[in-house]
Formats: sequence, structure tokens, C-alpha cells
Amino acid sequence: MMTPRETVEALDRYIVGQDTAKRAVAIALRNRYRRSRLKEELREEITPKNILMVGPTGVGKTEIARRLAKLVDAPLVKVEATKFTEVGYVGRDVDSMIRDLVEVSIRLCKDRKAFAVRTVAEAAAEQRLVDLLLPSQQKKPGPITNPLQLLLGGPQQAPEPEPTEEEKAKHMGERERLLQALRAGALENEMVEVEVEQQTGNNAMVAMGLDINLNEMMGGILPAKKKKRRVNVTEARRILLQDETEKRIDMDEVTREAIEKAEQDGIIFIDEIDKIAGGQHSNGIDVSREGVQRDILPIVEGCTVNTKYGPVKTDYILFIAAGAFHVSKVNDLIPELQGRFPIRVELKALAVEDYERILTQPEHAITEQYAALLEVDNIVLSFADSAISAIARYAYSANESGENIGARRLHTIVENLLEDISFNAGGDHPLIQVEVDETYVKEHISRDYGGEDLQKFIL
Repeated sequence: MMTPRETVEALDRYIVGQDTAKRAVAIALRNRYRRSRLKEELREEITPKNILMVGPTGVGKTEIARRLAKLVDAPLVKVEATKFTEVGYVGRDVDSMIRDLVEVSIRLCKDRKAFAVRTVAEAAAEQRLVDLLLPSQQKKPGPITNPLQLLLGGPQQAPEPEPTEEEKAKHMGERERLLQALRAGALENEMVEVEVEQQTGNNAMVAMGLDINLNEMMGGILPAKKKKRRVNVTEARRILLQDETEKRIDMDEVTREAIEKAEQDGIIFIDEIDKIAGGQHSNGIDVSREGVQRDILPIVEGCTVNTKYGPVKTDYILFIAAGAFHVSKVNDLIPELQGRFPIRVELKALAVEDYERILTQPEHAITEQYAALLEVDNIVLSFADSAISAIARYAYSANESGENIGARRLHTIVENLLEDISFNAGGDHPLIQVEVDETYVKEHISRDYGGEDLQKFIL
């Protein structure tokens, strides 16, 4: 588990500014670890301190959640508050966020188990591939064991004679030769026939969001349907490796660990929570907003949600909510829900200097992404410092004069700025050096800063 300082440093690699939000998230994550080291009677009394992020769109609220998912070894799901409806309305109920969290936790635990048995599974899959490649190893009809035919004295097939020592040695030599060729990658294009399990499921139920497996409900009494596929060795290795891995994973143990991990380490990021805040003028279709808040409240406070893997307690799940709160205010949320988010952090609007840093400083910054894309077509793209400053000023001016969409404006401007280069680059020409400077930016965007041409960059 990283220290709070290490968490902030890791987030700094991808997100510019917003130190207050980063610190709050880092402390909350570290407190999960600190709580796990306490005695059980004290640990049961300590609940997570949920966080509410307030700030304009495009300043990094969602990006913080996205990067957290990659930083921490904990199940994390991001949900949109606007997708939920009050009980009695058509749509997703709030319990589905817990079910999604359990699914993510199952996948994490299963991947960890799969990594532990990967070496053994690869060896077993390799041996099965050799069996498929050996013509003599194809299944032959065995002796008739039908009890009725045995009673009636029907014809029986004679058992296969035992192979001699010479045949065994020849067979082992052939297997060893194939195994060496297989490991050397010389048989990747050979075609073999493998049995794969057919995916059973009702497409209509999946489209409605109902994850129901009738075979699981009936205790797995129905035999799995299988079909034969003719594939190359590369694809067969993947299929057999997955099959051998599944055989060696105890799903009961995975489920038990996943539910415990979801309950103790789970994180749920609720975005756009301001859209369900019931303002003074909400009416019509918006009458269900307060109902959604009331439905979310018991989950955030702590309750038990039934999933297909078993009941899940939400008492110790960390909830991080975020919203712009342009139209509504935090006080428009019902008081009980406000009380369940004791840590409130304000995210600042971006300045010109922030846009400049976003263009160059983060790992895999926007300018690096476009340079890498065009390098595929023999264009070596670079940005002068004057161009970076000009783009940042255009982005700031466009956000001030129109809708403020934050850093997302940079993608719009840079995409339009490089439109001619991207269109004409085809890769059928020698390497070309292209430097974007302030003059180029002025020619392709506007004659002067804040001109009317910026209107076309407003989404």
C-alpha cells in the first residue's frame, strides 16, 4: 500500500494541479490500510470518510477516479448518478452499483489466482497441443461397454493391444520432437481441432441488463454444450490455456475472497451527482431525483445488498462523489446524503498556465500522443514553446467566452489544428520534420486571440 505522498506523486504524473483533491483521496486510501492493521473490535467501529468533489467539468474529477483504478489493488467502479432511477421507474436501480463492484472484485481475484497457476496451466496446455498434433493420438473407438449388449452377448470390440517398448520409445521421441518445434514457434500456423464450450445466454435478457444464468440457478445440472472448432496452433494454445486455468481455479474460494475484498477495500466513484440534486424548480421528469438520493442513502450509510454471489455489506465501502454543481448547489442534496460525505474538496478552474502544463507535462501528454500517431506515417511532429502557449491561451479564451469544458477543449483545438497534417500524411513519403510554432497556430485558428473564429471550437 502506497503512502499518501506516494499516491499524490503517482497522480501528479497524469493530472495537473488539484492538490487538495489528490491529498484527500490519498489520505482516504491510506486510512483503509491503517484500519486493516487495527484490532477487530476497533476496526468494526471505524467507517470510511466519504469524499465529495465539487468543481467545473474538465478539471480532473473523473480522471482522478480513472487513475486510482490503476494505482490501487482494490475493486473500483465508476457509475453515473444520472443512470439510476427511483424504485418504481424503468431503469437501473442503485443496487446495481454494488453488483458491478462485486463483478470487478471477482475479476481481480480470479486474475490473481490465474497468475498463480499460469506456469502449470501452460505446461498442461502444451501437452494437450502435442496430443492434438500427433496423428496417432487421435481418439480411437474403445471397447463396447453397453450393459444391455453385454447381457445379450452382443459383439464386443477387442481391446487394443499394449504397445511394445520400441513403439513407446518411438512415440516419446515423436512427442519430444513436436514439443521442441512447438516451443520454437515453428508450428504456429498448423491447424488443429479443439473443443470449445458454447456460450449460453439469452441475448434479450442481457440487453435488458439481467445477468441470469439458468444453468447456475439449477445448480449446474445441465451439461455444458461443446462444439469443435478448427483453429491454428496460436488460437488453440489460448483456448487450451484458458481451459486449463479454469480447471485449476477454485471459484468458491474466489467468490469468498472477492466478496470480502469488495466489502473491505471496495471504492465506488459516483459521477454527476449534482444532476440528481433537486433544485427549487425541478418538476416533470425530474421528480424522481430526490427519490434516487433516498435510494442511494442506505447504500452509502451501510446496508446489505443481495447479489448472485451472495449478500454484500456496504458499511466499509469508500464512496467518492463528484459534480460540477453549476445549476444546483451542494445544499440541494438531501441533508442526510450531505452528512454521509463529510470530506468536501473544491477543484479549481484551470488557468492558462495549467493548460500549458497539461499539453506537455503529464505522462503521455496530448502533444506526445499526436506525435506518436503521426510518426506512424513518417511525420516527425514537434511543438515549439510559443505554440504551446498560444494553444493554451486559445483554450482559456474559448472556455471563458463560451461553455467552460476545461481541459477537454484542448483536444478539440489540437485536433482541428493538425487536421491538414493528419489528412495529407499517408506514409508513402520519406521522413518529414514538422514543427508547429505560434505562427502556424495563428494561421490555422484565428487572426487574433479571442476572435470570432473560436466559435467553431465550442462544442
